[in-house]
Amino acid sequence: MVSKIYDELLYLINPGTYDDQGLLELLDKHPEIKFVSLVAVDLGNNHTDEKIPIELFKEDIADFLVKGVQTDGSSVVLPEIADLSNAKVDLIPDKDVRWFIDYNYDLTDPSTSLPVGTLIIPAFLCHEDKLVCSRSVLKRSAECLKENLMGLFKTNSKLLEEFGIESADMIDEVLLTTATELEFWVKTPGKQADIEKLSTSQVLKEQYWKRTIGPVKTALEESLLKLNKYGFEVEMGHKEVGGVPSAMDSDGNFTYIMEQLEIDWKYSSEMQTGDNEMFAQDIIKDTFVDKNLDVTFLAKPIEGVAGNGKHTHIGLALKLKSGKMLNLFSPLDPKSSYMSSLGFESIMGLLKNYEVVNPFISNTNDALRRLKPGFEAPVCIVTSLGHTVETPSRNRTILAGLIRDMNNPMATRFEVRSPNPTTNTYVSVAAIYQAMLDGILKISASDLTLTDIEKELSKKPGDDAFYLEKDRAYRSEEDVFEDYTDEERDSMFGVPPATVYENVKALDLYPDKVEVLLNGGVFTEDIIKSLKTASTCQWINELKSRILDANTELVRASKKLHDIENATDYDVVNWEKINQLRHDLMKNKLSKKSLFEELRSAIEESDFETVSRLQVEMQIKMAELEKLYSVYKRNLFGIK
Repeated sequence: MVSKIYDELLYLINPGTYDDQGLLELLDKHPEIKFVSLVAVDLGNNHTDEKIPIELFKEDIADFLVKGVQTDGSSVVLPEIADLSNAKVDLIPDKDVRWFIDYNYDLTDPSTSLPVGTLIIPAFLCHEDKLVCSRSVLKRSAECLKENLMGLFKTNSKLLEEFGIESADMIDEVLLTTATELEFWVKTPGKQADIEKLSTSQVLKEQYWKRTIGPVKTALEESLLKLNKYGFEVEMGHKEVGGVPSAMDSDGNFTYIMEQLEIDWKYSSEMQTGDNEMFAQDIIKDTFVDKNLDVTFLAKPIEGVAGNGKHTHIGLALKLKSGKMLNLFSPLDPKSSYMSSLGFESIMGLLKNYEVVNPFISNTNDALRRLKPGFEAPVCIVTSLGHTVETPSRNRTILAGLIRDMNNPMATRFEVRSPNPTTNTYVSVAAIYQAMLDGILKISASDLTLTDIEKELSKKPGDDAFYLEKDRAYRSEEDVFEDYTDEERDSMFGVPPATVYENVKALDLYPDKVEVLLNGGVFTEDIIKSLKTASTCQWINELKSRILDANTELVRASKKLHDIENATDYDVVNWEKINQLRHDLMKNKLSKKSLFEELRSAIEESDFETVSRLQVEMQIKMAELEKLYSVYKRNLFGIK
């Protein structure tokens, strides 16, 4: 059945709208809602889904909304927390966020002729009376940041003066705002990407913000309409830089589609942003699949062309009891400074502590494949503010940049560019908040003026600093890929991790920075240990069962294609180089193991240092093999 937009359907339930009785009456008016599902997000960024008949929910709604349902540790990723000997886990409904209704457009309720719906209730995972899931980490982090900011305004008269507030009693609440930009690839099922065509199209910017056509246009527009039904307040949907023009046969049917898209919607609170993004991915995927199009949210689904980012925007604001709103990152006079003191302190906290934030943003092989020079993906711990205060700018080569609108102080925010669509938004934003709070608390306690703080953020390696590290630089208004050598980048901004292991190992190498995560009980030692274990297990299993197998097939597919009659010395030399690489990578000898076999042995021995080193070596050799084989084929007759 082709999906459509139904005006008579119930799409969302806002928090606090109904009491238990009102909720029952609402559900009675919508008999097409047949199931309820508690959706929690474990530490592996997997969300639960179960189908509970709506009648069971309605029978004891008050008890259900307090106690939820039970599962066990084998059904969620909570290593080091819920093991087989202590596996009881409860799913507890979150009554403070929006609930959604997910519709199955292939199944119709005969009594209403409407699609069957499932009430989606975001939930927490509880083990031994402790909230241990991704959503709970963000909940604690947001509460910790708000509480500490309110404490600062009550004790720091200089801060009140900076924002023109006479008394802390005038403050109603601290607001945390977050938004994500979601990129994804769509393609015809079963079709393989032509890397050279995709790369050429990307360089020529043939697809960027161009008009969509055919089933892509239909699916994109339908996705936007559905998201608005769910209250997302969509701001834009457009083509991204990746893709090639769609191909059509003589009958007018599309036979080849390979395009990258982006959808953005309005910012929200930190928790609602995570829930929105999780549900939006399901809506988008279902809608495009209904049009016979594959969708992937992987960070780097196609090697050699643009990956999928999920730029995450971070904002802080105050709501006064008068109703007035103040952006805590923006100075009262936008022409006086790039940011307020809190803005500088927040970005400095993120940059200084990013080594322990990064493991919660880029913790998969796929994520690190995206973070390479040349694809507008950040690899350096560096920010950009703009060339002058009067002229806001956007530097797309940095990790976290300042976004400003001189005519709209409320728009001032940070854009963190490293996340991708598979990044766990709940945990990553929580880590960002913790890092920001560290900068706020430590710098605000000093005697540094706003000028001193900006000078420290703009320091050169070797300059003395109160908070930031002496041997590092943290700001660049230049293109960090074009204007610095690899050695200069590494020296100024730090060496980026090349593997998941290198990234996760930072949680052992920087104990002082890990304390920042533990501040206020937001992250616990058990949760950090669990996250490390989950990331490491996923890294190893994917490497062993997917990446090595895929690389083996690539090596086998790199076959000799020339014959003696038509070959030149150029072909022979190229093949000899290719064949040597094939043997180095895959062919064992009695006297020497191949690289693949060395890697498998290191995995079996849990020698992660060696696994990490060999993975980097394998990546270099595989890239060299693919490049050489492409050059080799290019010189042969009759080869496509």
